[in-house]
Amino acid sequence: MLVIAAIYLFLPIAATVLYSFATTWNTTVLPEGLTLNWYAQLFQDMRFIESFSRSLLLSGGATLLALLVTVPAIFTIMVYAPRLERAIQSLVMASYALPGVIMAVGLIRAYAGKGISMLLIIIGAYVVAMLPFIYQAVSNSLRTINAAVLMEAAQLLGASRLRAFVRIIVPNIMPGILVAGLLSFSMLFGEFVLINMLVGGKFETLQIYLYGVISKSGHMSSAIVVTYFVCMAIISTLLLKLGTTGSTAAIGSVRSTRSAKSTESKRRALR
Repeated sequence: MLVIAAIYLFLPIAATVLYSFATTWNTTVLPEGLTLNWYAQLFQDMRFIESFSRSLLLSGGATLLALLVTVPAIFTIMVYAPRLERAIQSLVMASYALPGVIMAVGLIRAYAGKGISMLLIIIGAYVVAMLPFIYQAVSNSLRTINAAVLMEAAQLLGASRLRAFVRIIVPNIMPGILVAGLLSFSMLFGEFVLINMLVGGKFETLQIYLYGVISKSGHMSSAIVVTYFVCMAIISTLLLKLGTTGSTAAIGSVRSTRSAKSTESKRRALR
């Protein structure tokens, strides 16, 4: 069963990779020849370079903005207003049930002709769309480290709330933040419906470029997909490596903070 599942998952990917290197592949089981010509044409096309850069900037910018806004907000709710957590969580998860087409139609009716750049509208929509993923990852990380106790320990040792959040809480939940960021970035990088309906060819991203190439050349579209996979694999590896390094440093920080709190408690008891 596991073998069948593996074949079902990896066979389309393997076929796409082979097709991106094939000279022709019509009547034989395997490609009749291999070439790098499709990749050479792809990387010489300025439209591909520009659309890839736009997708990278748009997805990365929206993900970074979403993390900067939502991580402190989730921390504040869970530590200082835990009674509101269930209601906020239900509200955040509701955005997950909203289909992209419905969201796009609503945004067009609400903001079209109001003088607001549609790119800003898209970034705002992306931030809202990523809330469920960021909320789950960050809230689970905060529960794991018992953020309220850590904040109490840090403040007992003289740290301000801001310093304790930046120096103690953030490093300890960094793996969760990175996972949320990676998941959000991957989904936004492949997003097609919103960007196509709101701006279309005026701001050509990689997905819009790919949609136009599919009808012209299967080899070129396969090369684009393989390039996308490789790019995502490199980014994922770098972020996971960064998360592993950060979590190791954070464990040391937690142990130091808890040890200091324990020492302070013993001193108070002796007095």
